[in-house]
Amino acid sequence: MAGRRLPAMGIEIKRVYDDAAPGDGFRVLVDRIWPRGVAKDDAHADAWLKDVAPSTELRKWFGHDPERMDEFASRYRAELDANDAVDELRDLARTHKTLTLLFSAKDPERNQARVLRDYLEG
Repeated sequence: MAGRRLPAMGIEIKRVYDDAAPGDGFRVLVDRIWPRGVAKDDAHADAWLKDVAPSTELRKWFGHDPERMDEFASRYRAELDANDAVDELRDLARTHKTLTLLFSAKDPERNQARVLRDYLEG
């Protein structure tokens, strides 16, 4: 799976708490747990692919600790290599001009959506 590079496309990442914009294209929530305080209608998510999110064990281990980010990214990429849900996300990326991966983490730099975007693009 990791060797199948996608053609050039627009994959963006955005906090689910931020306002939706027309340029977001197809919006996919990539969290395993629905974000606190966000009604399903307010998320403006076109899909929720919770199976592409990090495992519960990995998510809890990471705990959004910046010092664990590199190891988290490595472990998460290994999970993605063995995850069939990635194919569904790749299909969505191929069929939409812009794909926005939505996440609920507070840190816009250190989160699973960034790792996932880099994984899909690399």
